[in-house]
Amino acid sequence: MVSLWGKNDDEQADEVVSNNGGSSTHREAHPRPSSVDERTRLLPPPSREGYLSPDDPAVSPYNLWSVRFTRYFTVLFAIINFLWWTLLLVSIFVSPPGLHSRGSGFFDFSYSTLSMGLLLLVLLFFSTPSTASQITALVIAVILLIDMIIILAVPKIRMEEGWVGIASCVWALLVSLWAISTERLVTWGKREEEERLTGREESRRTLREWCSVLTATIILVVIAVVAVLLSATLILRARDASLAAPGERYFVDGDKYQIHIFCEGNTTTDSKGKKSPTVLFEAGYGPFAGGMNIIAENALANGSISRYCYADRPGLGWSDNAPSPFSAGNAAVVLSEALARAGENGPWILASQGIGSIYSRVFSSRNGRDVKGLLLIDPLHEDLLYKIASPGRGFLLWAWGIISPLGLDRNLAAILKGRTREDRVYGRSAYQGGKFIKNKLQESLVADSLTKNEVSSARHIQIQKTPLSIISSGINVRKDSHWEKKQRDLTHLTKNLVSWDIVNKAPSEVWQTFEGRQMIEKRLKELVKGA
Repeated sequence: MVSLWGKNDDEQADEVVSNNGGSSTHREAHPRPSSVDERTRLLPPPSREGYLSPDDPAVSPYNLWSVRFTRYFTVLFAIINFLWWTLLLVSIFVSPPGLHSRGSGFFDFSYSTLSMGLLLLVLLFFSTPSTASQITALVIAVILLIDMIIILAVPKIRMEEGWVGIASCVWALLVSLWAISTERLVTWGKREEEERLTGREESRRTLREWCSVLTATIILVVIAVVAVLLSATLILRARDASLAAPGERYFVDGDKYQIHIFCEGNTTTDSKGKKSPTVLFEAGYGPFAGGMNIIAENALANGSISRYCYADRPGLGWSDNAPSPFSAGNAAVVLSEALARAGENGPWILASQGIGSIYSRVFSSRNGRDVKGLLLIDPLHEDLLYKIASPGRGFLLWAWGIISPLGLDRNLAAILKGRTREDRVYGRSAYQGGKFIKNKLQESLVADSLTKNEVSSARHIQIQKTPLSIISSGINVRKDSHWEKKQRDLTHLTKNLVSWDIVNKAPSEVWQTFEGRQMIEKRLKELVKGA
């Protein structure tokens, strides 16, 4: 092979040294190594003397064993990361034993995805390292280090993420450090081989190399932005963790997670020693403290009831997320367990709204002797659960959950709209949290299968003498005749229908109107006195 660069001064000096009689001696510029070592090349050494062209395929950092083994290890790490990523993806839908996270599980998946992106980037642009990539990867490593400190330092976040979340974050940090080390090693190997085989370090890049460097840098910047958003969301979570729960949290389901229960008021007894019933509220779409608490506080203040309790379903308010799948039957079991641990044993008047009525009905059927009345506020009929279980809704919830750790809506709401921690935990921004989204995804996955079967069975074993009051939204009844038909069907849940009221101008959350609040308090008072 003929060098494109010609002979330099060193080569000319190596050519010939004349001695006595005009004889000449030839000296090799680069003697071949006698054994395999770090500088062993993949391609055989050139058969001629002198330096190679910088464009020769033999001038490659892959000539070094350390560089080649670094790539092999990167491939191995990518395979391990992919298996972990797949396992975390599956755990969102079905929780494997020992892998349940008391948080949403979306943060674990985000860190695993970030790690996968870094490893694939290293593999795709392995031979074109750049200073920009190293600096960006270093920034990512620093951000992930901050994330790890936040997760470990804040007890509530550490508890919610568990070992799975901590391991995912630590792994992402190690992968970012590995990416930096790989970039530096390949840079060193490239320089070493260029100096050894061409006589100098190559400062030029081809157009293809420049495109690779630009593409890698842009992708790394995007990953860095993702890491920044994850950190911002973690900071908000740390802030929200400082909001104390009004009640107590109790471990359930083999101490896998905690349910929040709050009770207020005093239990009274009559002349015969019978306890007055406690009203047990079940929220509808969102946390109880963000809506139905208005009913409870007003009813307690004006004497309509003497005591009430509520429990946040898993993923809502101050309760942890439950393992998947999670149905209404599971909810009834853990609610009974949490109430028992809290020392609350009824008797109960169950008051629920919307989809919460599904949960109350299952709980009532399984605790019939302790349930002295049912108040259903614009309840959801089991035949309409298919709307919650639609594939399109389920996919949107999953996609929304996947991007929820970025906090695009929560961070902007906190910065631009001044949303507080109360808003995020149980108020108007609660729906943006990963735990809330996981709760809705779990509802959607089993609504038209497990939950529907459980609530249908509950209808057959419901004690028929239980007093029943139903309050329906006038807006929904007028808007949808099918909804009105299903509301009418629910009046036959028991044979002891006390009343069916339609509040004309009320939405599904009937208590949002003055007439609706009055009607709810009136029916609660009747059920409590009747018990």
